[in-house]
Amino acid sequence: MKLATRRMGRDGELMVVDPGLSIARSVPEVAMTLQAVLDDWEKLAPALREVDQRLRNGLARGTRPLEFDALAAPLPRAYQWLDGSAYVNHVELVRKARGAEMPERFWTDPLMYQGGSDVMLGARDDLAAVPEDWGLDFEAEVAVILGDVPRGAGPEQCSEAIRLITLVNDVSLRGLIPDELGKGFGFLHSKPPTAFAPVAVTPDELGDAWRDGKVHLPLRVHRNGEFFGAPDAGVDMTFDFPTLIAHAAATRPLSAGTILGSGTVSNRDRSTGGCCIAEKRMLEILDEGEVKTPFLRVGETIRIEMLDADGNSIFGAIEQQVVASVADPPRTDAPGTETRA
Repeated sequence: MKLATRRMGRDGELMVVDPGLSIARSVPEVAMTLQAVLDDWEKLAPALREVDQRLRNGLARGTRPLEFDALAAPLPRAYQWLDGSAYVNHVELVRKARGAEMPERFWTDPLMYQGGSDVMLGARDDLAAVPEDWGLDFEAEVAVILGDVPRGAGPEQCSEAIRLITLVNDVSLRGLIPDELGKGFGFLHSKPPTAFAPVAVTPDELGDAWRDGKVHLPLRVHRNGEFFGAPDAGVDMTFDFPTLIAHAAATRPLSAGTILGSGTVSNRDRSTGGCCIAEKRMLEILDEGEVKTPFLRVGETIRIEMLDADGNSIFGAIEQQVVASVADPPRTDAPGTETRA
């Protein structure tokens, strides 16, 4: 089953999407928003699956063409956004480039931060340009959207709480990170709003590619239309998603609608390329002694996508452009925006 959220008010309108990402149907008779379904998954998900089956059989009424520009993030605002660093190879490269040893416990104790979740960007939303020394970077990741997770849940129970899977561009301002981490209190200014793929899918949509709590497919990244990287998300993932979820729930419950990211996908095999500019710059320092790749600038574009074994887009693509000015999302319904009583 594939789900999307059409822009409407603050939390959007839930839609069931066909496997080919060509048509969709709103489901007000089931739920208006994705959060409502996550809150009552066992009761409402079967009704959504019935709509999904009718879409697959060409029997669904009230469908419309899927317009990617009209879609918000699957959860336009979420109760919680957590981001891990499951690809320890990436962390090791970061530290090696600045001559720092990586603590051995990083291989057994996941890194994770809690980011802002009140504003989530859609897949076609622009990225706001920043001063060049702030270092605007993309980070292509896989993420899971959860049902309720009780405090202290183990990996097996956490696995059962994974409702949906999607892709993420965890936008970072690299130039601001060192000072913020130096304060010893985590990220704030260095992490602008995160962007999400147009569609979130249930794990069964991935078939054999979803196993061992990982997505075993390449995550494809293009910068300005040119290939940047396609590391396999299932390779070199030190901590699988159930382990990351259990880590997050060690001392507190996680509410339905919590989103948890994998961290930047990274492979030890450098021929696969990478999923962020910072990693490429690190490798340039290690291999050539100097940085050659700049961070994002006005006018540049980034595309993040994952294809199935037949070459079909699973989640739709995150396609963003860096622009000089981006308006903040409206706090209430803007004039002309559809609303529903």
